[in-house]
Amino acid sequence: MGNSTLTRKLGFWSALAIAVGTTIGSGIFVSSGDVAKAAGTPSVSILAWIIGGLIAIPQVMVLAELSTAYPENGSGYVYLNKAGWRPLAFLYGWATFWALDPPSISIMALAIVSYLSSFFPFFSGIAGKLLGVAIILVITSIHYRSVKEGGLFQIIITAVKIIPFLIVIVLGFMYMKAGNFSYTPAHGGAVKTSLIGGVSATTWAYTGMAAICFMAGEFKNPGKNLPRALISSVFIVMGLYTLLAVCVIGLMPFDKLIHSQAAVSDAVKFIPGLSHIASSFVGITAIIVILGSLSSCIMFQPRLEYAMAKDGLFFQRFGKVHPKYETPSFSIIVQVTYACILVFSSSLTALLGYFTLIQLVINILDFVAVYKCRKRDDYQPIYRMPVWRITTILAILGASWLAWGTFTWAPWQGMLAAFIVIATGLPVYFYWQKKYGKKGQVPRPTDFSV
Repeated sequence: MGNSTLTRKLGFWSALAIAVGTTIGSGIFVSSGDVAKAAGTPSVSILAWIIGGLIAIPQVMVLAELSTAYPENGSGYVYLNKAGWRPLAFLYGWATFWALDPPSISIMALAIVSYLSSFFPFFSGIAGKLLGVAIILVITSIHYRSVKEGGLFQIIITAVKIIPFLIVIVLGFMYMKAGNFSYTPAHGGAVKTSLIGGVSATTWAYTGMAAICFMAGEFKNPGKNLPRALISSVFIVMGLYTLLAVCVIGLMPFDKLIHSQAAVSDAVKFIPGLSHIASSFVGITAIIVILGSLSSCIMFQPRLEYAMAKDGLFFQRFGKVHPKYETPSFSIIVQVTYACILVFSSSLTALLGYFTLIQLVINILDFVAVYKCRKRDDYQPIYRMPVWRITTILAILGASWLAWGTFTWAPWQGMLAAFIVIATGLPVYFYWQKKYGKKGQVPRPTDFSV
């Protein structure tokens, strides 16, 4: 006989691997050039990466407190629900399922195929899409059959994906040229504006640590492991990004860097002995890096709908736990099936990207929820953030910055997407609320020692 709820089987290293593995994705290969271009000078570019990481620290501290107060699967859905904003909590999950999580899986699978096709041209067109589906299914089979094996795989793939970056960093420090750091832009510009632009260009590169909060109900000793993993992941990612930025700037002339569309690949060409294999090296690295992020997403994303189903606010079968494997089997299958369909509908996947804005706005409300949750009698977090009011304000400001940047990129599309979520989601919410109410809720394991 299996459990009707998911149990705590994962440790600290799995939590750290999921947080780091989700955050470090394909974007870092081009964002180094984007940040340099926005920053304007080498020193400001490096400083932008450091500040970008510092901005993420208050956010993970807020999440660390919330996740140890309510160590349950579901992340923002749980926190909004506890704050008394049940309709918003539902809309968060509704938008995430239809427009954000499965599309991200399909996008990453296609990205892996695009890098593979540079080595094997056969994988283009329909063959490439079939390969994308195959990659998704292979990774899914690991996470479907065992959360412990899935956690172990995530540890291994995250460790492997960091190795190429460390190689570039070590060689970069060996062969960098000090003169590259003394670049002066031809035009005069306000450093403040350049710094803001540079930091803005880093913000997306630092999103992903919160992934472990979706699985908070499956980590042993969450009061200790979740804060350690969340806070450690920020410093690991910030250190890796900053050192990589230093090496990229040190290896290639800054005027070339600001016009580069593949900064890491172009920088590797300046390392003696690697110039002829630079594109292949970065291509293989990208495949490993994206594979790690894909694995993480397939692992944690189905936990949100599982949590909602347990509360009676999603299709009830999503709350089913496999009797043998003890994983949210139905939720995994449906999300992956949806992702595989989207692999063949790339135009639809691109449109769904506009729904990101509503997710970012609700993420802001996650941090605001601390004010409401702290008034609850059952709010007893193991970890408490320092100077909580200031920390929470900084978290809200950092998240607002990212949301504003996304809004300016596609304002009317983002507003239309938000309207669609509300117009389609609220009728469904009131239907399920009327049908199940609180009856759908089942006790969740909250002890910290299991």
